[in-house]
Amino acid sequence: MSNILRETVLEVHHWTENLFTLKTTRDPGFRFDSGEFAMMGLEVDGRPLLRAYSVVSAPYDEQLEFLSIKVPNGPLTSRLQHVKPGDTILVNRKATGTLLLHNLEPGKNLWLLSTGTGLAPFLSIIKDPTVYERFDRVILTHTVRNKNELVCGEKALEDLKANEYIGELAAEKLLYYPTVTREPFPNEGRITDLIRSGKVFTDLGLEPLNTADDRVMICGNPHMTAELTKYMEDQGFEMGANNKPGTFVIEKAFAQR
Repeated sequence: MSNILRETVLEVHHWTENLFTLKTTRDPGFRFDSGEFAMMGLEVDGRPLLRAYSVVSAPYDEQLEFLSIKVPNGPLTSRLQHVKPGDTILVNRKATGTLLLHNLEPGKNLWLLSTGTGLAPFLSIIKDPTVYERFDRVILTHTVRNKNELVCGEKALEDLKANEYIGELAAEKLLYYPTVTREPFPNEGRITDLIRSGKVFTDLGLEPLNTADDRVMICGNPHMTAELTKYMEDQGFEMGANNKPGTFVIEKAFAQR
């Protein structure tokens, strides 16, 4: 397993019954760009059991952080949720992905549309100084079923305010729009419906999505990703890739699960 790094768990935080984060050491040789994912997991019966996890950390952070749900009887998460500080986590030394700033053409506004743990890569991107150099506004949306699932993202945004690198830039340019689908909430409903109705734009005081000004990144459950992909293409947006920048991108590794 020469391509596998062994990292030590430093901290585990259980946000809800179904959501947790873990922080680990970071090998000096592990490099990644904000928005990328790595294969991460555990050694089970002498063999690596790995799944794709977006890196929550910024590229300049000294530790690695991952966000995970707890899947009942899941081969990996049923074990991963029980790790504790001092345990060993396996991380593939090569990160990859399509949610990369250089996969997008220049624009004025960057929309980061997420559901559930699809928030993870965007927590890395909003800590990247480059995003605030390239865009006038960065709009992060996060849709969950129950409002207690927003706590992880809300804590990350609080921490961002104190970030010595980009705290002031984020305060000036970052907008946050949480939505909840199964409980009463000021922004209630699926982000796809709120985009179609125009409510999200009215609430934020912004114009509807247009190909001249807006660039979009999408990460979430496969149904949401497929629905938004069709919507974007119907509006004239073109999907970007590592070899050809476009006006929107999705994380294909998660969309194809």
